[in-house]
Amino acid sequence: MSIFSGIWIPLITPFADGAVDHAALRALVGGYVTADVAGFVALGTTGEPAALDETEQAAVLATILAAAGDVPVIAGVSGNHAATLRERVVQLNDAPVAGMLISAPYYIRPSQAGLIDHFASLADISRKPVVIYDIPARTGVQIELETLLTLAAHPRIEAVKDCAGSLDTTLALILDGRLRVLAGDDANLFATLCMGGAGAIAASAHVRTARFVALYRALAAGRLDEGRAIWHSLVPLVRAMFDEPNPGPVKSALAAQGVIRDGLRAPMTRASDALQQRLRELVAA
Repeated sequence: MSIFSGIWIPLITPFADGAVDHAALRALVGGYVTADVAGFVALGTTGEPAALDETEQAAVLATILAAAGDVPVIAGVSGNHAATLRERVVQLNDAPVAGMLISAPYYIRPSQAGLIDHFASLADISRKPVVIYDIPARTGVQIELETLLTLAAHPRIEAVKDCAGSLDTTLALILDGRLRVLAGDDANLFATLCMGGAGAIAASAHVRTARFVALYRALAAGRLDEGRAIWHSLVPLVRAMFDEPNPGPVKSALAAQGVIRDGLRAPMTRASDALQQRLRELVAA
């Protein structure tokens, strides 16, 4: 049975005085384990991996793996230098990760044939399950439906983190059935689950985590009225979390709860004063 279902947390990387705050990271992961999340993403977009050097990335992954215990952790793989990406996949083959979240190469904007080669060549050398990360807003390239369906035939490509914003594509992938569809655009979480999606990798679920887990369980069990009520209660938070670039609002919300310091590395910036105030009100409600 695939591990790719339920609510996954794409973990932030907390900072204190400019350095990675491993104590805060351990505490965060421990709290989410208690909330019964399905898994974690380490070094995904929300974790600011581009702002971490190789040593820091390795230390962050080690902290998350140690704190997660039996809860699966998948590691983000992103970039646009093919040899470096292959090296990264080979390294992760020997790490105790449950899979890899691989994005399209950013900035280059390859053809669809180039995207097939990119994902298939990395999946060929991976010994771990692969989740395709489809996020054109970050990479600059759309992974078309036919490309995703072609890649679905690869034995190690098991799921897609769906941030493309097309419910038609989402539904087509769900109906095809070969890839587990995980909502990656939090605003589409409810629709994806109602259509039969497997779960979500949701940055918003850093806050009110138990409610997100309850939402998934209600909809998976067919309790639509309960799920709708939970979703309606979460919508203001989800909207606020993406009013400004991720992970600024997520970190501000967590800082409002006193669990991390509100720090990011340039060129990322903290949430605006107005959004910070709104987030404080939402997490206190």
